[in-house]
Amino acid sequence: MRRAYRSAWTAALVLSACSGGEPARDRVATSGVDKVDGALLASGGNGRDWAMTGFDYSEDRFSPLTQVNAGNVAKLGLAWFADMPDARGQEATPVVVDGKLFVTGPWSKVFAFDAATGAPLWTFDPGVSKDKGVQACCDVVNRGVAAWKGRLYVGTIDGRLIALDAATGKPDWSVQTTDNSKPYTITGVPRVVKDMVVIGNGGAEFGVRGYVTAYDAATGAKKWRFYTVPNPTGAKDGEASDAAMAKVAPTWSKNGQWKQSGGGGTVWDSIVYDAELDQLYLGVGNGSPWNHGLRSEGQGDNLFLSSVVALKPETGAYLWHYQETPGETWDFTATQPIALATLTIGGKPRKVLMQAPKNGFFYVVDRTDGKLVNAGQFIPGVNWASGYDMKTGRPIENPAARFYKTGKPFLAMPSAIAAHNWQPMAFSRQTGLAYIPAQSVGSAYLNPSSPLDAAKPIGFNVGQDLGNAMYPRDAAVVKAATAGATGALVAWDPVANKPRWTVPHPTPWNGGTMATAGNLVFQGTALGEFRAYAADTGRQLFAYPVGTGVMAGAATYMVGDTQYVAVLAGRGGALPLSIGYAIGKARDVPNRPRLLVFKLNGTARLPDVAAEPAAPPPPLPDRRGTPQQVADGRLLFGRYCQVCHGASAGGGGVLPDLQRSGVLADADTWKSVLIDGVLKDQGMVSFAKVMSPAQAEAVRLYVIDEAAWARANLTDPSPAPKPEAGPRRTGVR
Repeated sequence: MRRAYRSAWTAALVLSACSGGEPARDRVATSGVDKVDGALLASGGNGRDWAMTGFDYSEDRFSPLTQVNAGNVAKLGLAWFADMPDARGQEATPVVVDGKLFVTGPWSKVFAFDAATGAPLWTFDPGVSKDKGVQACCDVVNRGVAAWKGRLYVGTIDGRLIALDAATGKPDWSVQTTDNSKPYTITGVPRVVKDMVVIGNGGAEFGVRGYVTAYDAATGAKKWRFYTVPNPTGAKDGEASDAAMAKVAPTWSKNGQWKQSGGGGTVWDSIVYDAELDQLYLGVGNGSPWNHGLRSEGQGDNLFLSSVVALKPETGAYLWHYQETPGETWDFTATQPIALATLTIGGKPRKVLMQAPKNGFFYVVDRTDGKLVNAGQFIPGVNWASGYDMKTGRPIENPAARFYKTGKPFLAMPSAIAAHNWQPMAFSRQTGLAYIPAQSVGSAYLNPSSPLDAAKPIGFNVGQDLGNAMYPRDAAVVKAATAGATGALVAWDPVANKPRWTVPHPTPWNGGTMATAGNLVFQGTALGEFRAYAADTGRQLFAYPVGTGVMAGAATYMVGDTQYVAVLAGRGGALPLSIGYAIGKARDVPNRPRLLVFKLNGTARLPDVAAEPAAPPPPLPDRRGTPQQVADGRLLFGRYCQVCHGASAGGGGVLPDLQRSGVLADADTWKSVLIDGVLKDQGMVSFAKVMSPAQAEAVRLYVIDEAAWARANLTDPSPAPKPEAGPRRTGVR
């Protein structure tokens, strides 16, 4: 049956967050979440529940369920769906316990459903101020909740950690984990270990210092904190990380912009508990600013940037680390999902962690001591490094990649958009293969060239020339960039250190993966299908048109005698917001945020998903800017606007496409938005801190000029993709 937001959620209970520091209230209701504890999360149970975002503490997103399998998955049909309220990026994996499904959406909202029928149970809105969106680098997303002993835990975009009663959705406690006067955000999933909730944060693009904090799961009291980079003042923090800083501090320069920015190193996604070894692994992010030459005067490895760091969970004490990208300068984070396994390598079992981060190499690391086991390129064309020295564990770099040293732009593959971004990776305990939602998207890195590139109170502060890093006025180049930006589902053998099969996708930014013991891998696509493949061969077995792009990873569970598969659908995130043209035909896919739940022989139907014909663009104003105004506006747009509205104002189909904006025709209305902030409550804040009215007008004139050029030269900037091919096998097991 259809579960539409407009009708169903009006009957649901809407709640608001409590203030920080309040004592936890007694829970009077009970829910299936009461049974979620360390034992369940360590084993995953029998697969009836999907009790945490990565299934269990191994975070391999592998379910033992087999009712839906390679032999019958073609019979999968829609059981129910729910329209979600916010048409922004949908990135959460549902958590399902005892027939109740919990999922988050944009603006850190939490929703509870009956997992079999789709009946809404409650919703919780933390009431995040919309002006916080300007400090979220990659959309106002949230990747899910953690469940533990009757409570759910959610991080909010404004830095709060909130404990909710899973039965009612009412808040038990709330703590502010960040200094909200600084551009910190939370988009990642909390993890619960030994009655402690562990949470990191984001914000390195704007200028913050990264850390992870553990809180008492019952009360919200702080237990410990671990900073991932040194204190810029040189002082001790009085935190668990102090003991490690003697090793860390010498890897940073004595001066450099990190002293003002904080250095970055935010842990914005991957936090994994190893129940076998009793270790906690942090995936650490990029530097602030990105540019190593500015951040640390080109000196040192800058620990713990782009590293996996192991801690003792009770105290946060440092154990070991492995740095994937020393002296990180390309936004090559190590925050992508980490999976744990025991692999037979060299004839012996070895406890390892696996990660496919942004930089294009798949890492297998011994989790007992942090030693590198394997590192292989999982996308073609990686050019910042040719490989790894297995004796030292360090990359063999291409000298041209250090653009701040050469003084020349570097066209990198991969780019900050990543060979693999946050979209979940699965590992099958059955096939021994990891399933990576990979992509090939290149971009140029340029040294700063104008005062605009200096740190500002609004916008990215990454130490690069963003104003000139947009598409040139060359139709062939734009079309080549569009055609060259592709995706793939890569089945990677971590023992042989090579792919076993690959399914090409014509566009990047496809969905995360989930594997099951039914010999299946599930993945959604940017072009609007939810698919299942044979896990051993990559043969496509199922495809369902969902009418919108899919980014999130799926979950599967049982209610009664029926297995269900659930996935969030909806577009957004870094690539659609920032790249524009390069996402190809995915720009034309509508953004219809929905929770979709499937079962064998399901008979529910979505509304007509046929794309409506695009309305003709409004006529452009007659007034055009002078060449100087257009040039000035281009630099300003690149510096402040492209990360949300697309490079060269190309749009990404999520936020307003400024080339088609009716506001272009009226200078006063444009000023009221950009300078006066009349749309602040919708997330479009005033840029008066960094832009004068005359500069705002230059941006308008640039967008008009860019739109005129695009209409004359890019009649179809994203040519129709070829039908997606079957798998390319490279030695199927």
